[in-house]
Amino acid sequence: MNSGRLIMPALRYRPETGFGHEAGAIADALVLGVGGFIIFGGTTETVRRLTADLLRRAERPLLIASDLERGPGQQVTGLTEFPPPGALASLEDPAVTRWAGAVTAQEARAVGINWVFAPVADLDVLPENPIVQTRAFGDDPNRVATFVRHWIEGCQSSGALACAKHFPGHGRTTADSHISLPVVDIEAERLRASDLIPFAVAIESGVASLMTAHVAYPRLDPGGLPATLSKVILGDLRDRMGFDGLVVTDALIMDGALEGRRESDAAVEAVQAGVDILLYPNDPRRVKEALEQALASGAVASERLAQALGRYQRALELATAPTPPVTRGPFDSAAALADKLLGDGMLRGSAPRLTGPLDLITIDDDVGGPYAPSPGDWTERALGPELVGRYGGGSRVVLAFAEPRAWKGRSGFSQPSLEALANHAPAADLIVLFGHPRLLDELPTDAPVLLAWHRQRLMQDAVARWVRGRVESRKYNVESPKSNVEGWSEGGGSWVSSRGSASDEGSTPVVSGTADKIPRSLP
Repeated sequence: MNSGRLIMPALRYRPETGFGHEAGAIADALVLGVGGFIIFGGTTETVRRLTADLLRRAERPLLIASDLERGPGQQVTGLTEFPPPGALASLEDPAVTRWAGAVTAQEARAVGINWVFAPVADLDVLPENPIVQTRAFGDDPNRVATFVRHWIEGCQSSGALACAKHFPGHGRTTADSHISLPVVDIEAERLRASDLIPFAVAIESGVASLMTAHVAYPRLDPGGLPATLSKVILGDLRDRMGFDGLVVTDALIMDGALEGRRESDAAVEAVQAGVDILLYPNDPRRVKEALEQALASGAVASERLAQALGRYQRALELATAPTPPVTRGPFDSAAALADKLLGDGMLRGSAPRLTGPLDLITIDDDVGGPYAPSPGDWTERALGPELVGRYGGGSRVVLAFAEPRAWKGRSGFSQPSLEALANHAPAADLIVLFGHPRLLDELPTDAPVLLAWHRQRLMQDAVARWVRGRVESRKYNVESPKSNVEGWSEGGGSWVSSRGSASDEGSTPVVSGTADKIPRSLP
């Protein structure tokens, strides 16, 4: 029995090297006999080539996973993006969510991805939560469960494994488990009557896998361990809730999983607790060595390894089955879906009439962490120089970005961003909010507000179409300013702004505008 099958390393795309820089890591992982990989970024062709090469070299099937909460285009440029789950749920039509799950699975399988880390089954119940927000389908457990079920059925009926996350619920946290170990001190019965309902429905729907939360629940496990390492919580999942599918950790690079532990020790504890797949360790070799030592000493029973490997094998058989034909959905395209959201998207006021050339101002909330957000200038690019002028002169449109992101560590705008909004928003003819609708309360103005949900290109392009359709006249035409976005490649990677490198964690938001700065700076 090869304990390496329990390990799933990460492969990250870079614009300058593709996946070439991962060659050594891939070779080492295949020697270890890993069970698969999680892929971040890439283009349709580079991901297809990568997965084919991995299978050829492994000479056996693999689980190839990716975080695709917003569709396959969230990671793979050229595939379909969908709005975040909160936006899908706002349409109040589970058929749309089922379609999103189906398209995600079909397109993912086409490039070699057979395990989709979605849907999010958490509840959006705390405004202070820095990491869930629009990633969830909402705050009502039964309503969320309905959308979770439809997403799972759409995905798994179309050939990919679904993964409900983050068990037993990340919605009541006020900390980001990428940064620290959150603690949810809520009575067990209250959790079972609310947060656990979407997971119970996911299990009833036949979900192939669940992802654990790096969150402690002392009323479920008085030992205070994160669910990922808790025999009590995972035992409850198996025994009381009856789940016998694959249990995968959230990424082991996250501080919430470690809390002072060595990664290899956390991996052993997770397997002891009942986890089957160890996701995204920094050091897969050391993790396998620790597992082998634990097996030799009896700290991990051989029966526990056999159980995990059996679940892995069953999941692999499901994930490599033939894919069914593509079915038609309720929208002709994801773009049409995005247009529908914006058509009903005025959070405050009515849709204004705009005059060009637009005075377009971007307030891009500062974000820390190791990975840069995607650009905030797709809206401007799509509008083009005929509608966005160097000297403004027309209507002022403020683009305010504040979507949830790993390592961000807060739920709303930063103080510097609020100060920038206080400076620019009062004179705005329109504010476009790329974030949770409740952030409306943080906008210091009575200007009309359009809800765009997320910075993803799908929604920025939709905003450009929406704005273009409401520009009724132009005062004059001027040259469009140049962007200072350098080094960005669609599909994931890095970008450099006037703020510095992608890993900078400064507290100053990127603010750009057509009338206030010449030339202006973009995020």
